[in-house]
Amino acid sequence: MTYITLTPETLDDEHICCAFSDKKCVSGYLAKKAWLKDEYDRGYRFERLDERAKVFIEYGPAEEAWVPIEAPNYLHLGCFWVSGKYKKNGHGKALLQKAIEAAKDQGRSGLVTVVGTKKNHFMSDGKWLIRQGFEVCDQTEAGFDLIYLPLAPEAEKPHFRDSAREGKPVSQKGCVAYYSNRCPFTEFHVGQNLKEACATRGIPLKVIKLETKAQAQDAPSPATIFSLFLDGKFITTDLSACMDSRFDKVVGKHA
Repeated sequence: MTYITLTPETLDDEHICCAFSDKKCVSGYLAKKAWLKDEYDRGYRFERLDERAKVFIEYGPAEEAWVPIEAPNYLHLGCFWVSGKYKKNGHGKALLQKAIEAAKDQGRSGLVTVVGTKKNHFMSDGKWLIRQGFEVCDQTEAGFDLIYLPLAPEAEKPHFRDSAREGKPVSQKGCVAYYSNRCPFTEFHVGQNLKEACATRGIPLKVIKLETKAQAQDAPSPATIFSLFLDGKFITTDLSACMDSRFDKVVGKHA
């Protein structure tokens, strides 16, 4: 198994796993690459299997993470995905070990990431990570767990910031969507599909694009790739809810 680490010099010529066959999301794909280039100097890394596959892990200093958490001296796991025929071949454990080794090399207190209390779309599998030694260190009423893998027993446990704990969007009326360029799919689905789905149903929509780390760290949801609220209540991280054909099913199920 050969894994490669993408750098600002190689990103233009290498794929980043997601959306490489989805022409609708080309602009989002390029935006994600630009985001990765910007974050590289802050210690963020994207490592993947050296094949045309969706097998990768992202991680970086928790202080620089685009999520509303407090985790000084931890390494934060971003997207972590092993898909299709590549599952159950040891890739997940191998990639996680790379992140653990990076944390140890940097003298960090451990690893930390956000998952769903129940499995959430576009988030890592919390149950699998707990089987690898992670522990729950904080929770929100909206159904998010903060889990960590301690490497230094004396280290303080990470926790959610108040914005995520309170979970209050900017509007209590209609839909409010938060998203960022951390994912290549969001720009198209939020910017086009969700706007059309809400307009068709006469639902007010406010879209908040998180364009800086500070904005993301003050977000009302720890799912800063995509979070959808309805009438002030957190609904879902499922980006397919933006599609007209899926909106009623997904939003109605959680509303």
